[in-house]
Amino acid sequence: MAEPKYQIRALHTDSTITVYQAYAPHIGLPAARQGRFPPTWQRDRMTWIKPSFLWMMYRCGWGVKEGQETVLAVEISREGFEWALEHACLSHYEHGLHVDRATWKRQLKRAPARVQWDPERDLLLQPLPHRSLQLGLAGEAAHLYADEWIVSVTDVTPLAHTIHAHVQAGDLDAARQLLPCERPYPGHHGMPAHLSR
Repeated sequence: MAEPKYQIRALHTDSTITVYQAYAPHIGLPAARQGRFPPTWQRDRMTWIKPSFLWMMYRCGWGVKEGQETVLAVEISREGFEWALEHACLSHYEHGLHVDRATWKRQLKRAPARVQWDPERDLLLQPLPHRSLQLGLAGEAAHLYADEWIVSVTDVTPLAHTIHAHVQAGDLDAARQLLPCERPYPGHHGMPAHLSR
């Protein structure tokens, strides 16, 4: 059965959801040690969180791209994640979903969060027909993320490297068995109406 084109899939519990980010070691390593971002982490710029492990691997090149050598699994409260979705705006104008382009621009400027849907990736990092959520947090949302929503921060760089080694060796079954178990996100937040085309 084909995946819905727009659906949030993630590793989640009854109270948390895991998202991924990649940073240079001077930010990523202290964050993993302390369970929160260090003072050098900039709260006043937009930060993008990704519930898809493989999309993160595509973005950071399995943790080898410069400035993205430390891959973090950030477990945050579902309450915070859902607040961000409720207050988010699509990062692009969509005819039929937005009243008009000017209204969308005003909404985008005011929104503390923005949503982008990019092609999900397979183990070879090739695009799939269905989409993966990227959630950008700025202003109030970035502060809440860093200071209130985080439950734990784990350095998953070794996992990324191990999975990548299996992929390079052609053992996709072994690689697949190590992937985080990402399931459809439950409830009406699975695909918010104002955030899908």
